[in-house]
Amino acid sequence: MQEQKPACCRYKHTPRSEEAKKKLINRLNRVIGQLGGIKKMVEEDRYCGDILMQVAAVESALQALGYVMLQDHMETCVVEEIQNGNTAIVDEAIELVKKLK
Repeated sequence: MQEQKPACCRYKHTPRSEEAKKKLINRLNRVIGQLGGIKKMVEEDRYCGDILMQVAAVESALQALGYVMLQDHMETCVVEEIQNGNTAIVDEAIELVKKLK
């Protein structure tokens, strides 16, 4: 008999093409690079305004990544779940949109 995991411990899986993964990883690597640059700027006591501009750039890059992920989620996972009769996925999608602001 297979043990049921509580809802908090379930892991969903979304297969992605190698090209899609590569694009997402490239975006993430750029954000990581930007964060490293911000860290270096702080270590070098750079001007606050310059650091804040870089923080804004990182926030924008993360927001763009979130929108790409949301679009993918809506076009794949949400559509599939609705086709399988799980309309509760719409509530999850709405909550995700709210979190992305």
